[in-house]
Amino acid sequence: MGKKRTHIALVVMCFAGIVVFNVTRGAAQKGSKLEIPRTWVDSEMADLELPLATPDASPKHIDAEYYYRMPVRPIYKSYPIYVPGKEPPGYLERLRNLQPQVTFDASKLQTEQDWIEAGEGVFDAPIEFEASGTLFNEVRDPGWYQSNPIQITKDGIFPNMRYVVREKGKVEIGLLSCAHCHTRVMPDGSVIKGAQGNFPDDRSFGYETRVEAREAKDKAKVLTGLRNFMRRSYAAPWVTDDPNSKPEKMSIDEIASVMESIVPGVCARQGSSAFYPARIPDLIGVKERHYLDASGLVRHRSVVDLMRYAALNQGADLLSSYGSFRPKGNLPDAATQSRYSDEQLFALALYVYSLKPPPNPNKLDAVAGEGKKVFDREGCAGCHTPPLYTNNKLTPATGFSVPQEHRKKYDILGMSVDTDSDLTLKSRRGTGYYKVPSLKGLWYRGPFGHGGWVARLEDWFDAKRLRDDYVPTGFKGYGIETRAVKGHEFGLELSDADRKALIAFLKTL
Repeated sequence: MGKKRTHIALVVMCFAGIVVFNVTRGAAQKGSKLEIPRTWVDSEMADLELPLATPDASPKHIDAEYYYRMPVRPIYKSYPIYVPGKEPPGYLERLRNLQPQVTFDASKLQTEQDWIEAGEGVFDAPIEFEASGTLFNEVRDPGWYQSNPIQITKDGIFPNMRYVVREKGKVEIGLLSCAHCHTRVMPDGSVIKGAQGNFPDDRSFGYETRVEAREAKDKAKVLTGLRNFMRRSYAAPWVTDDPNSKPEKMSIDEIASVMESIVPGVCARQGSSAFYPARIPDLIGVKERHYLDASGLVRHRSVVDLMRYAALNQGADLLSSYGSFRPKGNLPDAATQSRYSDEQLFALALYVYSLKPPPNPNKLDAVAGEGKKVFDREGCAGCHTPPLYTNNKLTPATGFSVPQEHRKKYDILGMSVDTDSDLTLKSRRGTGYYKVPSLKGLWYRGPFGHGGWVARLEDWFDAKRLRDDYVPTGFKGYGIETRAVKGHEFGLELSDADRKALIAFLKTL
């Protein structure tokens, strides 16, 4: 996510012996042999995703021959970005005097813990870099932090981007790592890695767009580049009256306003929509999820599926063909693109699998205990089944007819909860379904709903949200002041006491 963040049986042989990791979802066990799975296998990539709601537009990915001709991204050592007033004296000059260090070396990884620690480095590793310009200046400008606003850690660090030295004497801003979107700064300044992030990426992009437009001598060129970016990131031309084509007729100011309307915790990642963005997912516990993305786009059956998902979301999906549409236009020379190695993706997946939630300050007291009774009485466990608090199924969106063959191949719930269907019917990630989300970790997450429409659980269980004059406490939408947040009406008719108790219970999960 300057330019917008283009968002966007396993074994390890040791020198002292042989270690094997037989990894499916979350299982890592010792054995007797080593093998890193191959990320890109054409037949398996073709079976990775659900068809799109418009089946003829379902993506055809680049083939393995092209994929493995793309250069592997080196992972360089990176350094914290301090906010103005917190940076140690002479810090940037010291970074300029450092030699670049490549930190990922698979030949040195002997134990599962070694791989997990290396995977954290991949998680934190930026894939785009800026040595000057708007963004580089902004991270050193107090006004940028105040205008967006941006959360910082108790140590005065902006944790979503990093300084990187890839060449001695040159310090760059590194962005678009996994941590860019999946880092959450809590009110006390602590950080939860892998959580639903709260960096206002899209809002800051809108802010940067305005700054660059003011300073540009050729505003027509800026507008053309901006429209090209919006088309590459979001267009779904097979959709009737594709809402994502609106920027083709918008001004710079209007496009900036679209992006600025997206709240922290929600992201117009590539393939979704700036008009119907998705809530950023919590990666903690992802090893237990059977489908990835709000629309359940990617099937998650083993660690290699997560590896493939990461590869797609760090740029490979922009090379895919959606019918006659390819986001990047003509397929570029593979040598001009980049990818993670199979080893880097394996390490990344193991790290994500290892993520644990922070200690929960909410205890199962008397009120929460009553809330558990409400949860059981109201049948919430039918969809949000303990202990995962999801049944790992897909629920069809309003207006989508489930093909018969899908019922044999996928885990589909026989009902719709009638939430807004735009994201899953009008985007490149749209399957016609939404996955049933897990309720674990609700206490540190937000905003809620697959579009992040409400900021708090209290708002989700407020019947007023069904009214057209409701003011959403989360994402409203571009140019919208009031709108109903419809669907999932379960719990809206509870008494005040039961509602309070249910929310107290949900916060203990």
